[in-house]
Amino acid sequence: MHHFPHNTGWIEVICGPMFSGKTEELIRRLVRAQIAKLKVEIFKPRIDARYAKDEIVSHSRLTIPSQLVDSAWEIYEHAQDAQVIGVDEAQFLGPEIVDVVQKLADSGKRVICAGLDTDYRGIPFDPIPQLLAVAEYIDKTLAICVRCGNPAKHTQRVVASRDLVLVGAYDAYEPRCRNCFVPPEPLPDTPSQEQLPLTSSKG
Repeated sequence: MHHFPHNTGWIEVICGPMFSGKTEELIRRLVRAQIAKLKVEIFKPRIDARYAKDEIVSHSRLTIPSQLVDSAWEIYEHAQDAQVIGVDEAQFLGPEIVDVVQKLADSGKRVICAGLDTDYRGIPFDPIPQLLAVAEYIDKTLAICVRCGNPAKHTQRVVASRDLVLVGAYDAYEPRCRNCFVPPEPLPDTPSQEQLPLTSSKG
């Protein structure tokens, strides 16, 4: 239970692998803010249209209306009147998301971001590590390994693709623990997101 500060903004980050409940927790916090009659604005990157274009949708099908954005700075433009701001799949919004949430928090807003902290190679997924460094509150969620039932911190890609950004769900990924995770060999280089096409897996 967080004891939230008063008369200031702050940043919360919910991170972990796929299927660990990050989006569910984000939705829970945003719904509570709405119940408290706070003005809430919710965003997700345009690339994430797996389940719906105008909603954040968890893998368990919890939903909340959201806006699609192409860049982090669009969030800044559209959130000026908000008291609470939610951002799902923050790892797809590039390094600018760090400056954006800092500015929003500095202006007195509560900003809640959810995203993958490691990619399919098991490597920290920028810009989530940078968000963790500037956040007041951090929560790491774990999934359940589909192979052995242990707590899973990794996202195992199960389709043949070496793109860093490949949007998918159970058709393309599964949660794995430390022992069951198999990184790709050899490990691909780490290009910046600006250099990569955004690819979506079908499913």
